[in-house]
Amino acid sequence: MLALGCWGFVASARAASAQRILVLGDSLSAEYGLARGTGWVALLQKQLAQDKPGVQVINASISGETTSGGRSRLPALLQKHQPSHVVIELGGNDALRGLPLSMTQSNLLDMTQQAQAIGAQVLLLGMQMPPNYGPDMARQFEAMYAQVAKSRKVALVPFFLKGVGDDPDPLKWFQADRIHPNEAAQPRMLANVWPTLKKQLK
Repeated sequence: MLALGCWGFVASARAASAQRILVLGDSLSAEYGLARGTGWVALLQKQLAQDKPGVQVINASISGETTSGGRSRLPALLQKHQPSHVVIELGGNDALRGLPLSMTQSNLLDMTQQAQAIGAQVLLLGMQMPPNYGPDMARQFEAMYAQVAKSRKVALVPFFLKGVGDDPDPLKWFQADRIHPNEAAQPRMLANVWPTLKKQLK
């Protein structure tokens, strides 16, 4: 009985120490229009295999996802996967649909709180609005991510598409729809995330 009890304790300790990264995103993380295994999340798993072996990535991203959708799906995902880290890449579709910033911010705050409630570290990936929405709205949208990160004391990548969406010739980094990054852009996207995420990993 003692041996079995000790073994059970060790197994539980190992399960508790396992690092799992849950990525909750939209089409930017769901490999929309890309060959399977070429998106930045797949590249992240390969990076982890080299630098942090044993860390698992669960990609729960869905094309077209909004912050409301992510908020409603997150409780079940947290319960199922028990992640040690949660990467939230949402908000872009809210902006494209013209949804209220207050609602987007509320959803992001709630998701960070949900993740923190189970002891997970959170990494928020900031986005920017297209310029046709006007400079004031663009500034408010960008600042929203910083406000959420500061409020919940979570890590932030200020602009997930840095070096892609703000490149002097951005079209070379996008698919024909001019919305979704192409395969060549994926390593750049990972490069924006990895330094911050790596610091959070043991």
